[in-house]
Amino acid sequence: MGKTTSADNFASLINDVEDRLFAVLPDDTWFYPGHGDDSTLGKERPSLAEWRSRGW
Repeated sequence: MGKTTSADNFASLINDVEDRLFAVLPDDTWFYPGHGDDSTLGKERPSLAEWRSRGW
């Protein structure tokens, strides 16, 4: 999702990603990251809990 420098920054970022992207856009929405492979929100949605638990 992006580099953060603290637990608070990470919490803010993941909350925004979930609320502003995953909660409102359909699963077939493609995204093109600055690195790594292109993907869809539907493919990455199952990873949200893992990302959150892993933390920053």
